[in-house]
Amino acid sequence: MRAVVQRVLHADVTVDKTMTGEIEQGLMVLLGVGEGDTEKDAEYMAEKVCGLRIFEDENEKMNLSVQDVGGDILAVSQFTLYGDVRKGKRPSFSTAAEPQEANRLYRYFIRCCQEKGVHVEEGIFQADMLVKIHNDGPVTILLDSGKTF
Repeated sequence: MRAVVQRVLHADVTVDKTMTGEIEQGLMVLLGVGEGDTEKDAEYMAEKVCGLRIFEDENEKMNLSVQDVGGDILAVSQFTLYGDVRKGKRPSFSTAAEPQEANRLYRYFIRCCQEKGVHVEEGIFQADMLVKIHNDGPVTILLDSGKTF
């Protein structure tokens, strides 16, 4: 499972001119599910995302998590995080999970975050979405449950 996590002041997602999710201070999480990922990967990602200490404390040090600052998460499924362009210029998505399994694990990731007390807004799985991100910092963190980076 892979994620691009951005610290945001505001983020929203729109599908067919209807806003489906919106947050103020918090984290924008673009989440990709790979073939072979399990609930254990989703639990790891939820723990990591909710615990990331990328918000500043009173000493202007990144020392606080989204939970500490009372922020929210906007989660958007993004299979393109598994785009492989090592050969040629057209991405191959052969290592992305099949849609049914990807959606199940995406939903499970959201539940895991909610169980940690974080409010989660979301996009619509497999929809063509317009995502607006006001990255704060900018701060962007890449995560991989396989710890490949």
